[in-house]
Parts: sequence; C-alpha cells; structure tokens
Amino acid sequence: MIQIQNLVKHYGTFTAVDGIDLNIPAGEFFGCLGPNGAGKTTTIKMLVGILKPSSGRILIGGKNIVDTPVTAKKMIGYIPDRPFIYDKLTGLEYLAFIADIYEMDSAVAEEKSHRFLEFFDLTNHGGELIEGYSHGMKQKLVISGALLHDPKVLIVDEPIVGLDPKGARQVKDLFIDICKKGATIFMSTHSLGIAQAMCDRIGIIQHGKVIALGTMDDLRSLAKKDHEHLEDLFLELTGDTDLENLVRKMATP
Repeated sequence: MIQIQNLVKHYGTFTAVDGIDLNIPAGEFFGCLGPNGAGKTTTIKMLVGILKPSSGRILIGGKNIVDTPVTAKKMIGYIPDRPFIYDKLTGLEYLAFIADIYEMDSAVAEEKSHRFLEFFDLTNHGGELIEGYSHGMKQKLVISGALLHDPKVLIVDEPIVGLDPKGARQVKDLFIDICKKGATIFMSTHSLGIAQAMCDRIGIIQHGKVIALGTMDDLRSLAKKDHEHLEDLFLELTGDTDLENLVRKMATP
C-alpha cells in the first residue's frame, strides 16, 4: 500500500533522507523509529506531500504522491506531531471543514463526526470553540478529522503526546481496529513500548538511512542479542549502548 523507492531529500549540502526503500502492505501497522534528527519527520512530510523528494518515488495505493497528489492524498489520513487547527471554529465546524475537503456526503460526515466525538468523550464540547480545548482534546479532534473519510493509509507522527491514559488507550485501540479492517498505518514515535506492543514491523532510521527492519525477532537477529524489550534492541542497533550503561551507572546508588 505504501511503496518508498530510493527516497532522498537534500537541504543544501545536508542529506536528511538518504536512499530509503520500504514496502508496506495493506493492513500492516508499521513503526518508524530513530534518534532525533534521523530523518523520520522529513520522511513523513514527503509521504503526505508536504515536501517534495530530491529524488526517488513514493506510491500510495499505486499512485505517485508527486505526479498525482490529489488522488494519492484522498487515500491518506495525516496526524502530525504539532497539528494546526483553527481555534475560532467549533469542534463540529472543524470536522465539517475536513469533510468538505474530502468531498464527503454531508449527512454521512455529520453522523461520523458525532460518533467520533462520542468515542472520545467530546460530545458536550462539539459546539465549543477549539480555542477553549485542552491539548489532549485538540489531539483527539485532529485524530477524528484524520479518520473521518476512512483513509486507506494513516500516517502518524507521535500520536499519543498530550493524551491522558484513557485517551492514549482509546487511540491505541482505534488504530489496531482500523488495521484489522485493512488500513495501513505508518507511525513515527519515540514511545518504544507503544511501538513494541502495536507494530507488526519496525524500521529504525539513523542518519537518513534504514539501518534495521523487521519484526521483533528479526531485530533480535540483527542485533545478535536476545533482548526482550525494544528499547534495548534500539540502543544496541543505533550504537547507544554506552549511553545506556552511563545512565544505569548514574542511577545506581
């Protein structure tokens, strides 16, 4: 469902993404991990058509995101790490605005909007201006908007940030459910526990390249270590085991 072929992005002389190749089938929950500055967010912005690749191709459902952007973007739901929403709209007005962008039937959009608000315990706030929402409420509204048109591909950058434990559990359950129904999820996160619990496969990016790819068992084989937790594998594969040992020594009385 997502095909990334020799993807490169240059900023002047700096190469942020350096020849990434990925093939993510329909129904897969894919986790993208990496240290800060590894190229994760740049990759995501190219996936959704915000940035144009310096070279390489991105196909969404077989459609090139650069050559046929409207067709490709209709299949995508996008949840950025720092979402922008219009504070002077109400929650319901925002969802109606999103529905208009995707040319949804108004009656269907209204019914689904109310369903999402109920799911996220926002029913009593649908008529309120977004400027009065907490960060967590805004995040739930953005997630609702991204899923409103039943996207075939959901691209997510740090979805759980700012959510309380109940909201985080609701989002995790929702994501797993849409994957079971055939949607593909590409998620970037620093929450390694969430990635381990939810993702079918994981790709680790460092210095703009994919340095490890596969299931937990695949990553254990690559690391040549039988670590139980993804955090340990991540540190091993990215060469940060010295940092891990230092932190442990500092925590030892």
